[in-house]
Amino acid sequence: MLYATVDSPIGELLLLGDGHALHGLWMLDGPAAELIRPGWTPADGPFQDTRGQLDEYFAGRRLAFDLPLALAGTPFQVRVWRALLEIPYGETTSYGELARQVRPGGGWQAARAVGAANGRNPIAVVVPCHRVVGADGSLTGYGGGLERKRFLLDLEAATLARRAAS
Repeated sequence: MLYATVDSPIGELLLLGDGHALHGLWMLDGPAAELIRPGWTPADGPFQDTRGQLDEYFAGRRLAFDLPLALAGTPFQVRVWRALLEIPYGETTSYGELARQVRPGGGWQAARAVGAANGRNPIAVVVPCHRVVGADGSLTGYGGGLERKRFLLDLEAATLARRAAS
């Protein structure tokens, strides 16, 4: 696997890929920090498009990512991560609502399973797990820490507000 790091407004990010698709995007610090593993090869070239799209996102010029993604997990996790990709920029949904989409009739157990899958999202920011909030709208759980989740939600809200005003 190939990796690169990139500076961002939410701290240094670790990118992981195979030269064709993005396999991972994690924060290098915080509650769920990922470490560079032995056997991974540093390579900046394959991540130029990812870096560019992240720069545009953080500058408020990109509302959706257009990157090939390799989502590796259980079938349920992949369903949850694909559902995250459907949450519109600047909007949020609850764990319960997401659970109703991926496991109708599953009740509170499904919401907990969605929360666990959301917490294992291997491609932060691009697969927008930060857009999932508690049923009452409160910020809950984020592998990068709640301050980063708040930053990303505020960034998206401010971008939409600027676009609406112009």
